[in-house]
Amino acid sequence: MAKKDKFDYFKQYKTLSELALKSSDILNDTVKDYPGADNLGEYLTKAHEVENEGDNVNQMIFQTAAVDFMPPIDREDVIELAQVLDDVIDTVEDVMQHLYMYDVQSIPEDAKHFCELIRKSCKALDKAMEDFHNFKKSKKFRQLISDINTYEEEADALHMNVMRALHTTQKADVLQVLVWTRMYSIMEACCDACDHAADVMSTILIKNM
Repeated sequence: MAKKDKFDYFKQYKTLSELALKSSDILNDTVKDYPGADNLGEYLTKAHEVENEGDNVNQMIFQTAAVDFMPPIDREDVIELAQVLDDVIDTVEDVMQHLYMYDVQSIPEDAKHFCELIRKSCKALDKAMEDFHNFKKSKKFRQLISDINTYEEEADALHMNVMRALHTTQKADVLQVLVWTRMYSIMEACCDACDHAADVMSTILIKNM
């Protein structure tokens, strides 16, 4: 009888990081030539398909880890990393959904900048995940993690600046202030989610050295 191939957790983690990047690409395509909230159907469908695929991969990891006699890293770490990667995908989709729910009709340049920063964060996370299977020997893994941290710091600074502008130069339009206060906070949460995933990867590195 042929030996069953062992489940490759690192391959599945890479799938999740690729899905996060794909989700951020959809978001950037949406805001680049924004069609208005009433015409977001196709983009929302694409984002939700990516989110569902991420859920399926996440569930596969959970189910395998529950019965795996000897996973490559601590079982708790296996599950936590899968969850935080899935959170990135969920949070990016959250931005898309709120564009529709808040009936957003146009995208400010600051928001487009934020979406590009989300994409850079997801791309850096995916690049770090390429090397994660070899984290014990990799000479560049720490720098790749540092790149994600840098984008999170940029997102924090951008968030402060756009919120300041929103509540000073645009405060006369109360509804827009309320909408974009929420939208920018969700966008920042995307970069925070990438940074959280990087922190979990760093913790795993330290625990397994």
